[in-house]
Amino acid sequence: MTRLKGFFVRMRKDEQGATMIEYSILIGIITAVAITFIIAMGSFVSGAWSTLCSNINTGAPTIGCTP
Repeated sequence: MTRLKGFFVRMRKDEQGATMIEYSILIGIITAVAITFIIAMGSFVSGAWSTLCSNINTGAPTIGCTP
């Protein structure tokens, strides 16, 4: 039990562990922003594609674009 306590005391005093945690949090935030951006762009592109297809089908129904 003393070894475990000593391990945690050393980890608490170690500055490198704090830096690693900060980088991990930063990577998590960047990942969340990237996923949100990709989802938003997907919705935008899907809507634009549907609008384009409906305009093509209205103007020239023989082409037949399916959204």
